[in-house]
Amino acid sequence: MCVVEIIIETTKDQEIIDINKDVQNAVDALGVRDGLCHVFVQHTTAAITINENNDPNVGHDFIQGLEGLFPKNASYKHHCVDGNAHAHIKAAIVGPSETILVRDGALVLGRWQDIFLCEFDGPRSRIVNVEVLEKK
Repeated sequence: MCVVEIIIETTKDQEIIDINKDVQNAVDALGVRDGLCHVFVQHTTAAITINENNDPNVGHDFIQGLEGLFPKNASYKHHCVDGNAHAHIKAAIVGPSETILVRDGALVLGRWQDIFLCEFDGPRSRIVNVEVLEKK
């Protein structure tokens, strides 16, 4: 089992950041040729997803769609603590992790797929763990 920690500095309140190259660099650094790559964000107001990598409007639409379902200004009970209940809900819906196959040293993704960090309560410094389990 091999782990690399990636620090991502987000710049907006809510954004989708393509971290595919960072994850592939971690796989390269670990030297695993075949196995499973698990990508996990250590935060309750951020998430990891796999989505469209060609059209930046997809990320915008993703944020807008979630904001429509869980708006920042709704009357959540947690808002009286630190005002980010919407971010916790969005992160829980999207989820903290994804697992991707590694074959011949490369992430196995579809032509239009990349791995994204979803920031719902930024800007912040986010820790993403990349763990690669080597096939025996």
